[in-house]
Amino acid sequence: MSDLPGIVVTGASGRMGRMLIETVRASGKARLIGAVERAGHDWIGQDLGVAMGGAGIGVTVTDDALAAIAPAHAVLDFTSPAATVAFAGLAAQARCVHVIGTTGMTEDDLAAIAAAARHATIVRAGNMSLGVNLLVQLTQKVARALDEDFDIEVIEAHHNQKVDAPSGTALMLGEAAARGRGVALDAVSDRGRDGMTGKRTRGDIGFHAIRGGDIVGEHDVLFAATGERITLRHVATDRAVFARGALKAALWGQGRKPGEYSMLDVLGLSEN
Repeated sequence: MSDLPGIVVTGASGRMGRMLIETVRASGKARLIGAVERAGHDWIGQDLGVAMGGAGIGVTVTDDALAAIAPAHAVLDFTSPAATVAFAGLAAQARCVHVIGTTGMTEDDLAAIAAAARHATIVRAGNMSLGVNLLVQLTQKVARALDEDFDIEVIEAHHNQKVDAPSGTALMLGEAAARGRGVALDAVSDRGRDGMTGKRTRGDIGFHAIRGGDIVGEHDVLFAATGERITLRHVATDRAVFARGALKAALWGQGRKPGEYSMLDVLGLSEN
């Protein structure tokens, strides 16, 4: 058991944090050796199992990320952009795998992640599920096959607690469509239509975000032309699919050279 990779989960009390903890502990493929929460959180100093409403498991929740990450083989991180950038620096110091599912990052945040990847193995993806990453590949292929007579719209739906929009997955899909078209997404992205916007610009890629209830994640890529429509769709009904993907990424990253990788690399779907 001690030969198994040691995993630290950040944002332990959150929806994904709890799911990641449960997934690691049930996997038989890794050991949970640390749980990190923000300073002042009620869980700090408690046994993680007790904090989650069960029996003790011998892992104490801490706000000392440096001490938690130093002995780890991998960090599973679905937190906030600022926290993720800080964790990336610590993971780089520890030379451990940093699996990032955090979304909503700025260009400066991504630059900091890229700098950390010079010293650490980072797997970053807006979505860790096999199905979504297959959808990304399909989106790129369909966009490449169809000309601009087909308008592209990305529609995503999530629970009412999600704080960023469009979702990281929607942006992954938009990037895939743009690659298929041979254009930069920033040049053709159309978001948040409201009021007298004028007619749709040919070649744009539109985004629409729905927030409500406890929707785990739904993503549609619509290709619409005169007289016909093609819709590619993925629906997630259980966050466990993301947690299983994150653990798979952490295990895949063991022994890899420093650099920034995607779930397409982990799943063997990368075209590079």
